[in-house]
Amino acid sequence: MTRRRLWLGAACCFVAGDAMAMQSRGALLSSFEGTFGVSESLLGLVAPAGTVGFVVAILAVGMLAGRLDVRHVLVAGAATMALSLFAIAVAPVYALFLFALLVQGAAAGVFRAMDRPLLSHLYPDRRGRIFVLYALAWAVGAVVGPVVASAVLLVADWRAMYVFLALSIVPVIVAVLSLEPPSWDERPLEREALAPLLSSSGVRTTLLALALAGGIEGTIFTWLPYYAGTFLDRTTANLALSAFLLAYIPGRYAYAKLVDSVSYLRLSLVTTALSIPAFALAIGWTSVGMLAAIFCAGLLISSLFPLLSAYGVEIVPEYSGPMSALTTGAAYAGTAFVPFVVGVVAELTSIGVAMWIPVGLAVVLLVVIRAMPASADSAERATV
Repeated sequence: MTRRRLWLGAACCFVAGDAMAMQSRGALLSSFEGTFGVSESLLGLVAPAGTVGFVVAILAVGMLAGRLDVRHVLVAGAATMALSLFAIAVAPVYALFLFALLVQGAAAGVFRAMDRPLLSHLYPDRRGRIFVLYALAWAVGAVVGPVVASAVLLVADWRAMYVFLALSIVPVIVAVLSLEPPSWDERPLEREALAPLLSSSGVRTTLLALALAGGIEGTIFTWLPYYAGTFLDRTTANLALSAFLLAYIPGRYAYAKLVDSVSYLRLSLVTTALSIPAFALAIGWTSVGMLAAIFCAGLLISSLFPLLSAYGVEIVPEYSGPMSALTTGAAYAGTAFVPFVVGVVAELTSIGVAMWIPVGLAVVLLVVIRAMPASADSAERATV
């Protein structure tokens, strides 16, 4: 196995573990409530505690990627991740539990601020394929996480889940320490170069597209089981999110095969266009048949984050760290903000009305992608 494949394996193992930690929280919420005796409003702080630390860390470290030692940063991020997961497992009070979640999210952001730029430099000619495989690893972790959490609860306390997650990060630390340091020709981002970078139409539209895609995904992650529960029994309603996430695995595997022969934007445009009727059918079909529609929607929407983020990095490949941080930050900003808007609309009207917001966002996203430069090369020339 070549050195760069080992680096790819280490990055994929970490992102899968991070996804397991993120997506298992929903399955453990009632356990947190029972252990700490907190209200539902305080329980709602679980998701922001992890997300805020992640976004701040990935932006801060990503912007400095060209000035940092990639190996040291990856080891520090993975080690802090493992320690914070252990801290979550032993937290005696809710305040310390939330603080440990904040640190865990920040540690994940530190590692992920450097791993995709590293892969970008190791695979400059296959960047799109590698980014899709990396996103596929996230999808596997996201699907497995709630299943493992449910299995753990059958035989042990929820704290055992976080001990398991912490131990799963240890092989990543060992791998990064044992691998030969990679070549790292990332260009430092000077302060005077930041404004021209952000003013580029290609960069701006890419970040907007990712924020819209993140908003669609975040709404489904947060509200789909709740919405499905208004017309299905709770067990079947929970299967709706499982079906959506499960679709990411075959979807991203297929896109990893297609991306070498179809341009990023053309593939994104087709999948976005097809996702509009799929989401409309899933929201409007108030029966168990919506599971099939939401699976199809997951197959289609799973393409967007890896393809659009690869497109963004190829606009300015010499700044892969900052651009990777900006694209991930934009997607997570949409993931955090749009579900809040959906909640407000649901309170003012109904959840049935609010769930049409992702359909509207998909239409806007289609227009945005259609307006983007036809290729990353043309966007790069416009930036220069």
